[in-house]
Amino acid sequence: MVTIAPDTKAEEDEVSDFTPLTAAEARALREKNPSISPWWVVAGQLAVGVLVALIAWAVTGSQTVGLSAACGALAVIIPAALFARGVTGKFASVNAGSAVMSFFLWELVKILVTVGILLAAQRLVIGLSWPAMLVGLVVTVKVYWVALAFKRKPRPV
Repeated sequence: MVTIAPDTKAEEDEVSDFTPLTAAEARALREKNPSISPWWVVAGQLAVGVLVALIAWAVTGSQTVGLSAACGALAVIIPAALFARGVTGKFASVNAGSAVMSFFLWELVKILVTVGILLAAQRLVIGLSWPAMLVGLVVTVKVYWVALAFKRKPRPV
């Protein structure tokens, strides 16, 4: 039986390549790559959701189809707004542990509210169009990716 000893020389080389940033370097990096506000994403989702509902209504001529698409959009917008409020609150900014806990808690709330809105739409909208509702939901969810394309430009220093 052959034992293979770990290659400590390779591990030392990998560790030595890492150099931590100074406070000034970290600040410059944050200014160069500003973060995206979750409220910016929610506002984008709201705009796209309204647009999808109006287009669905205009194309089909059916108010029920437009309402179905709006319900799909609301199943994304309302939970996203709750999530944004939760992760930007005071509890989430106390320390890293509370930030992680807050993220998972509000993600669970987001999932439960989404399912609740979809089930409520089924009971409240007479003649609900599931395809229209799913189109509204999917198009509104895709705003997350579009928001990355329109992120804030770095401020000149």
